[in-house]
Order: sequence, then C-alpha cells, then structure tokens
Amino acid sequence: MIEKKGLLFDIQSYSVHDGPGCRTICFFSGCPLQCDWCANPEGWTYKQKLMFAKNKCKATKGCTRCINACPYDAIHLSDEQISIDWNLCNNCKTFDCTKACYHEALKICGNWYTSADLMKVLSRDRQYWGEKGGVTFSGGEAFLQKEFLLEILKLCKEKYIHTAIETTAYTDPNTFLQVMDQIDFAFIDVKHMDREKHKKKTGVYNDLILKNIENLSHSSWKGRLVLRMPVIRSFNDTDENIHATVQFMKRLGLFEINILPFHRLGDSKWSQLGKIYPYRKEEATPPEKLNIIQDIFLNNDIACYIGSDTSF
Repeated sequence: MIEKKGLLFDIQSYSVHDGPGCRTICFFSGCPLQCDWCANPEGWTYKQKLMFAKNKCKATKGCTRCINACPYDAIHLSDEQISIDWNLCNNCKTFDCTKACYHEALKICGNWYTSADLMKVLSRDRQYWGEKGGVTFSGGEAFLQKEFLLEILKLCKEKYIHTAIETTAYTDPNTFLQVMDQIDFAFIDVKHMDREKHKKKTGVYNDLILKNIENLSHSSWKGRLVLRMPVIRSFNDTDENIHATVQFMKRLGLFEINILPFHRLGDSKWSQLGKIYPYRKEEATPPEKLNIIQDIFLNNDIACYIGSDTSF
C-alpha cells in the first residue's frame, strides 16, 4: 500500500490563539480562495514554491551563485541586485538555486510529509500542549488534501489528540461533514455575506461556504464552532454586512464569532513570491471600529471576540 503524503508550507509549535490550550499548527498547501489581503499567499498553490528574501541577498557583496545554478536562466543581476523571472521560475521542480544560496535568501516553501512523519512532530510537541491542547489544521485550505487530512485525523483520534481546524469551508458538502465529524473545534471564516462582493475580493462565491456552515449547524456534530471574520475596511466592515452576518447566525442558532483586525504581516511574503500586495498601504483596523462591530454582535446576544481574545 502506498503511504499518502501531504504538502505543508509550515508547522508552528506552541500556538495559544488557534484553539484551546497550547497547540501545534499544521499549514496545508493549496487554497480555493485567493483573498486580496491574504497573510499566507505561499499557501495558495498545491506545489512547492520558491521564495526570495531580498534583504538576505548578498549580491551587493559579489555573490551570484544562484545565477549559475538556475537551469532556466530565470535569475539575473542588474545594478548589483538579483531579479527573478517568475514565469520561468514557476516551472522549476529542482530548486537548484536554493542549494547554491548560502544566505537563505532563496528558499523552498513547502515540504512533503507522510502521516508517520507528521505524527512524529505531533508526538514530539505533545508534552508541551497541556491538558487542553492539541493540533490545529490550517492553511491554505486543509480540505484540498482530504485523503491525507482524514488519515491524520484517524491517527489523532487513536492517540486521543484534540483536533481543531481553521477553514474556509469551501469544499464539497459530503467531504465537509465527513472531515468535520473528526474535528473537535473549528474556526470557519465568513468574509462577506454578499456573494458578488465575496467573489470580487476572494475569487469565489460564498454559496458553498454558507451552505456548509448551515449543514453543520443542522447536523449531529458535537464540536464547538466559532465563526471568524477578518475586518477589511470598505469591504465587510459596513453596518449592512455586519447585520446580515448577525441574521445569518441567529437563523442557524450560532452564537460565537471572532473578528480579526487587519494587519500587513503578509506584505513581505507577497514580495518574496514576486507579487504586489494590494493592501500594502492599508492601515491596521482602528480599535474603535472593532468595538463598534463587537457591540452590534453583543447587542444581538452573540459572543464576539476581538483578535486573540477568543475565550477557550
């Protein structure tokens, strides 16, 4: 039997904001959404990617090893600065330039794991989780690697490991409920209640997302669900959208939401992937705006947590 493999672009230990207790977060590669404000654009594709950190590059000191190492002639030197032809680079599968770079300016994003590999990481971290901790599957979107995810979830249940997920819920409804049946805690994003506006900023309509949330609320699932909304100015922070979200939640009997202030932490990652961050000039969400949104939810008997203040 061929052992399944999953592609993860990061694993972070000792997180205390992505589910109960102390947790290990597994970031799965591949995402059906491409949000303009995304903080993890390296997780969009289900393939290993090259990332270039210009601040670590030593081309100004004469280092050009990567240029000779590239088999596609995608790396060039101009005015003592390295530039990359990303159209050529994206065809690469060997990443020879990363092996030639001694300064970690060029690195591969994404590593393949078997279920045994990943369970070794979780077993290593388990001693630090405490009584309530466990593993959180994030991304990207973990549902895009359904078979690998289900295999890991099965092993986690056998080891009595608490499981959580951070998801867009943009997946086939049968797949969604099948996976959620193995999940103890979930953050599900609601970017916008209007389908056209949702598609404009994320690349997909929200129908499937809202349907999966509705199906989950009507199922026999015993886990805990907290909806989550990144607050993006002039997109989803309007009274109209907030009240529409309230009505959606009340109709389904949902009573917890986590609103996240916008930040520009993804800017450097966009740059390292050769992309321009659409929100590079956007300021962080003002606290007073978050408080106004929180009050709307609270006044409708919905618990609303700001940022990392989610009650676990």
